[in-house]
Amino acid sequence: MRNSDEAKTATSPVQSVDRAVTVLELLAREGEAGITDIAAELGVHKSTASRLVSALEMRNMVEQLGERGKYAIGFGIVRLAGAATGRMDLAKLGNQTCQTLADALGETVNIAVADGDVAINISQAFGSAAVTAQNWTGRRTPLHATSSGKVLLAHMGDESRDPLLSRELEACTPATTVVPRELRGELARIVDDGYAASFEEYEVGMHAVAVPIYGAEGDVIAALSASGPAYRLSRERIDQLIRPMAEAAEELSGQLGHFPT
Repeated sequence: MRNSDEAKTATSPVQSVDRAVTVLELLAREGEAGITDIAAELGVHKSTASRLVSALEMRNMVEQLGERGKYAIGFGIVRLAGAATGRMDLAKLGNQTCQTLADALGETVNIAVADGDVAINISQAFGSAAVTAQNWTGRRTPLHATSSGKVLLAHMGDESRDPLLSRELEACTPATTVVPRELRGELARIVDDGYAASFEEYEVGMHAVAVPIYGAEGDVIAALSASGPAYRLSRERIDQLIRPMAEAAEELSGQLGHFPT
């Protein structure tokens, strides 16, 4: 009789995940497999393999080929792979977009994506007028205080945005909007206007403007921003940047498979 530690190990979530990955790897390698083959690969009874495959089937990770037939990789895996590929394509294609736009505008240009309650910069290029070559790639910034973050927050689903706006917001500078009701009003305007601006809200002396980047499914997957010192990137100057930035974002969105209807 197994002791309690062995029983826990045999049914642990980690072991279940490991077995699920093993099943997916088997199907990816062989193309298709039956319950007997899967059980042999896992070294478990067929009833255990059947329960595991049923769980994967419920998530569309695998699909049965005909009634009582063998199993193959499902479209759920294709969807996940497509999301990962899209993120890699965004970083790769975004580098060229950032550099082209930075050359045209003379400012520092970044692409950021949302990661929970922060934005992460994944691409960056410096324009000829950039005062300092501060590397923002990989840096995590608050969604509510940056132009990119506000674009991402504005287009985020309520189920993701509401928890972020239900807690106290950090005042990065005296200009940061920290009252959720005021921020919600600004986010609504961002959706209508098609861009977001930040005037010394994250760093004193720095202004920025950002526009959305769309994915193949029509949802906003990233934000394209231009930033610079407040004395040069004035409100009037920002108004002049919106159109070329929107055009660059539209071109990049098209490369990612988004075509406006």
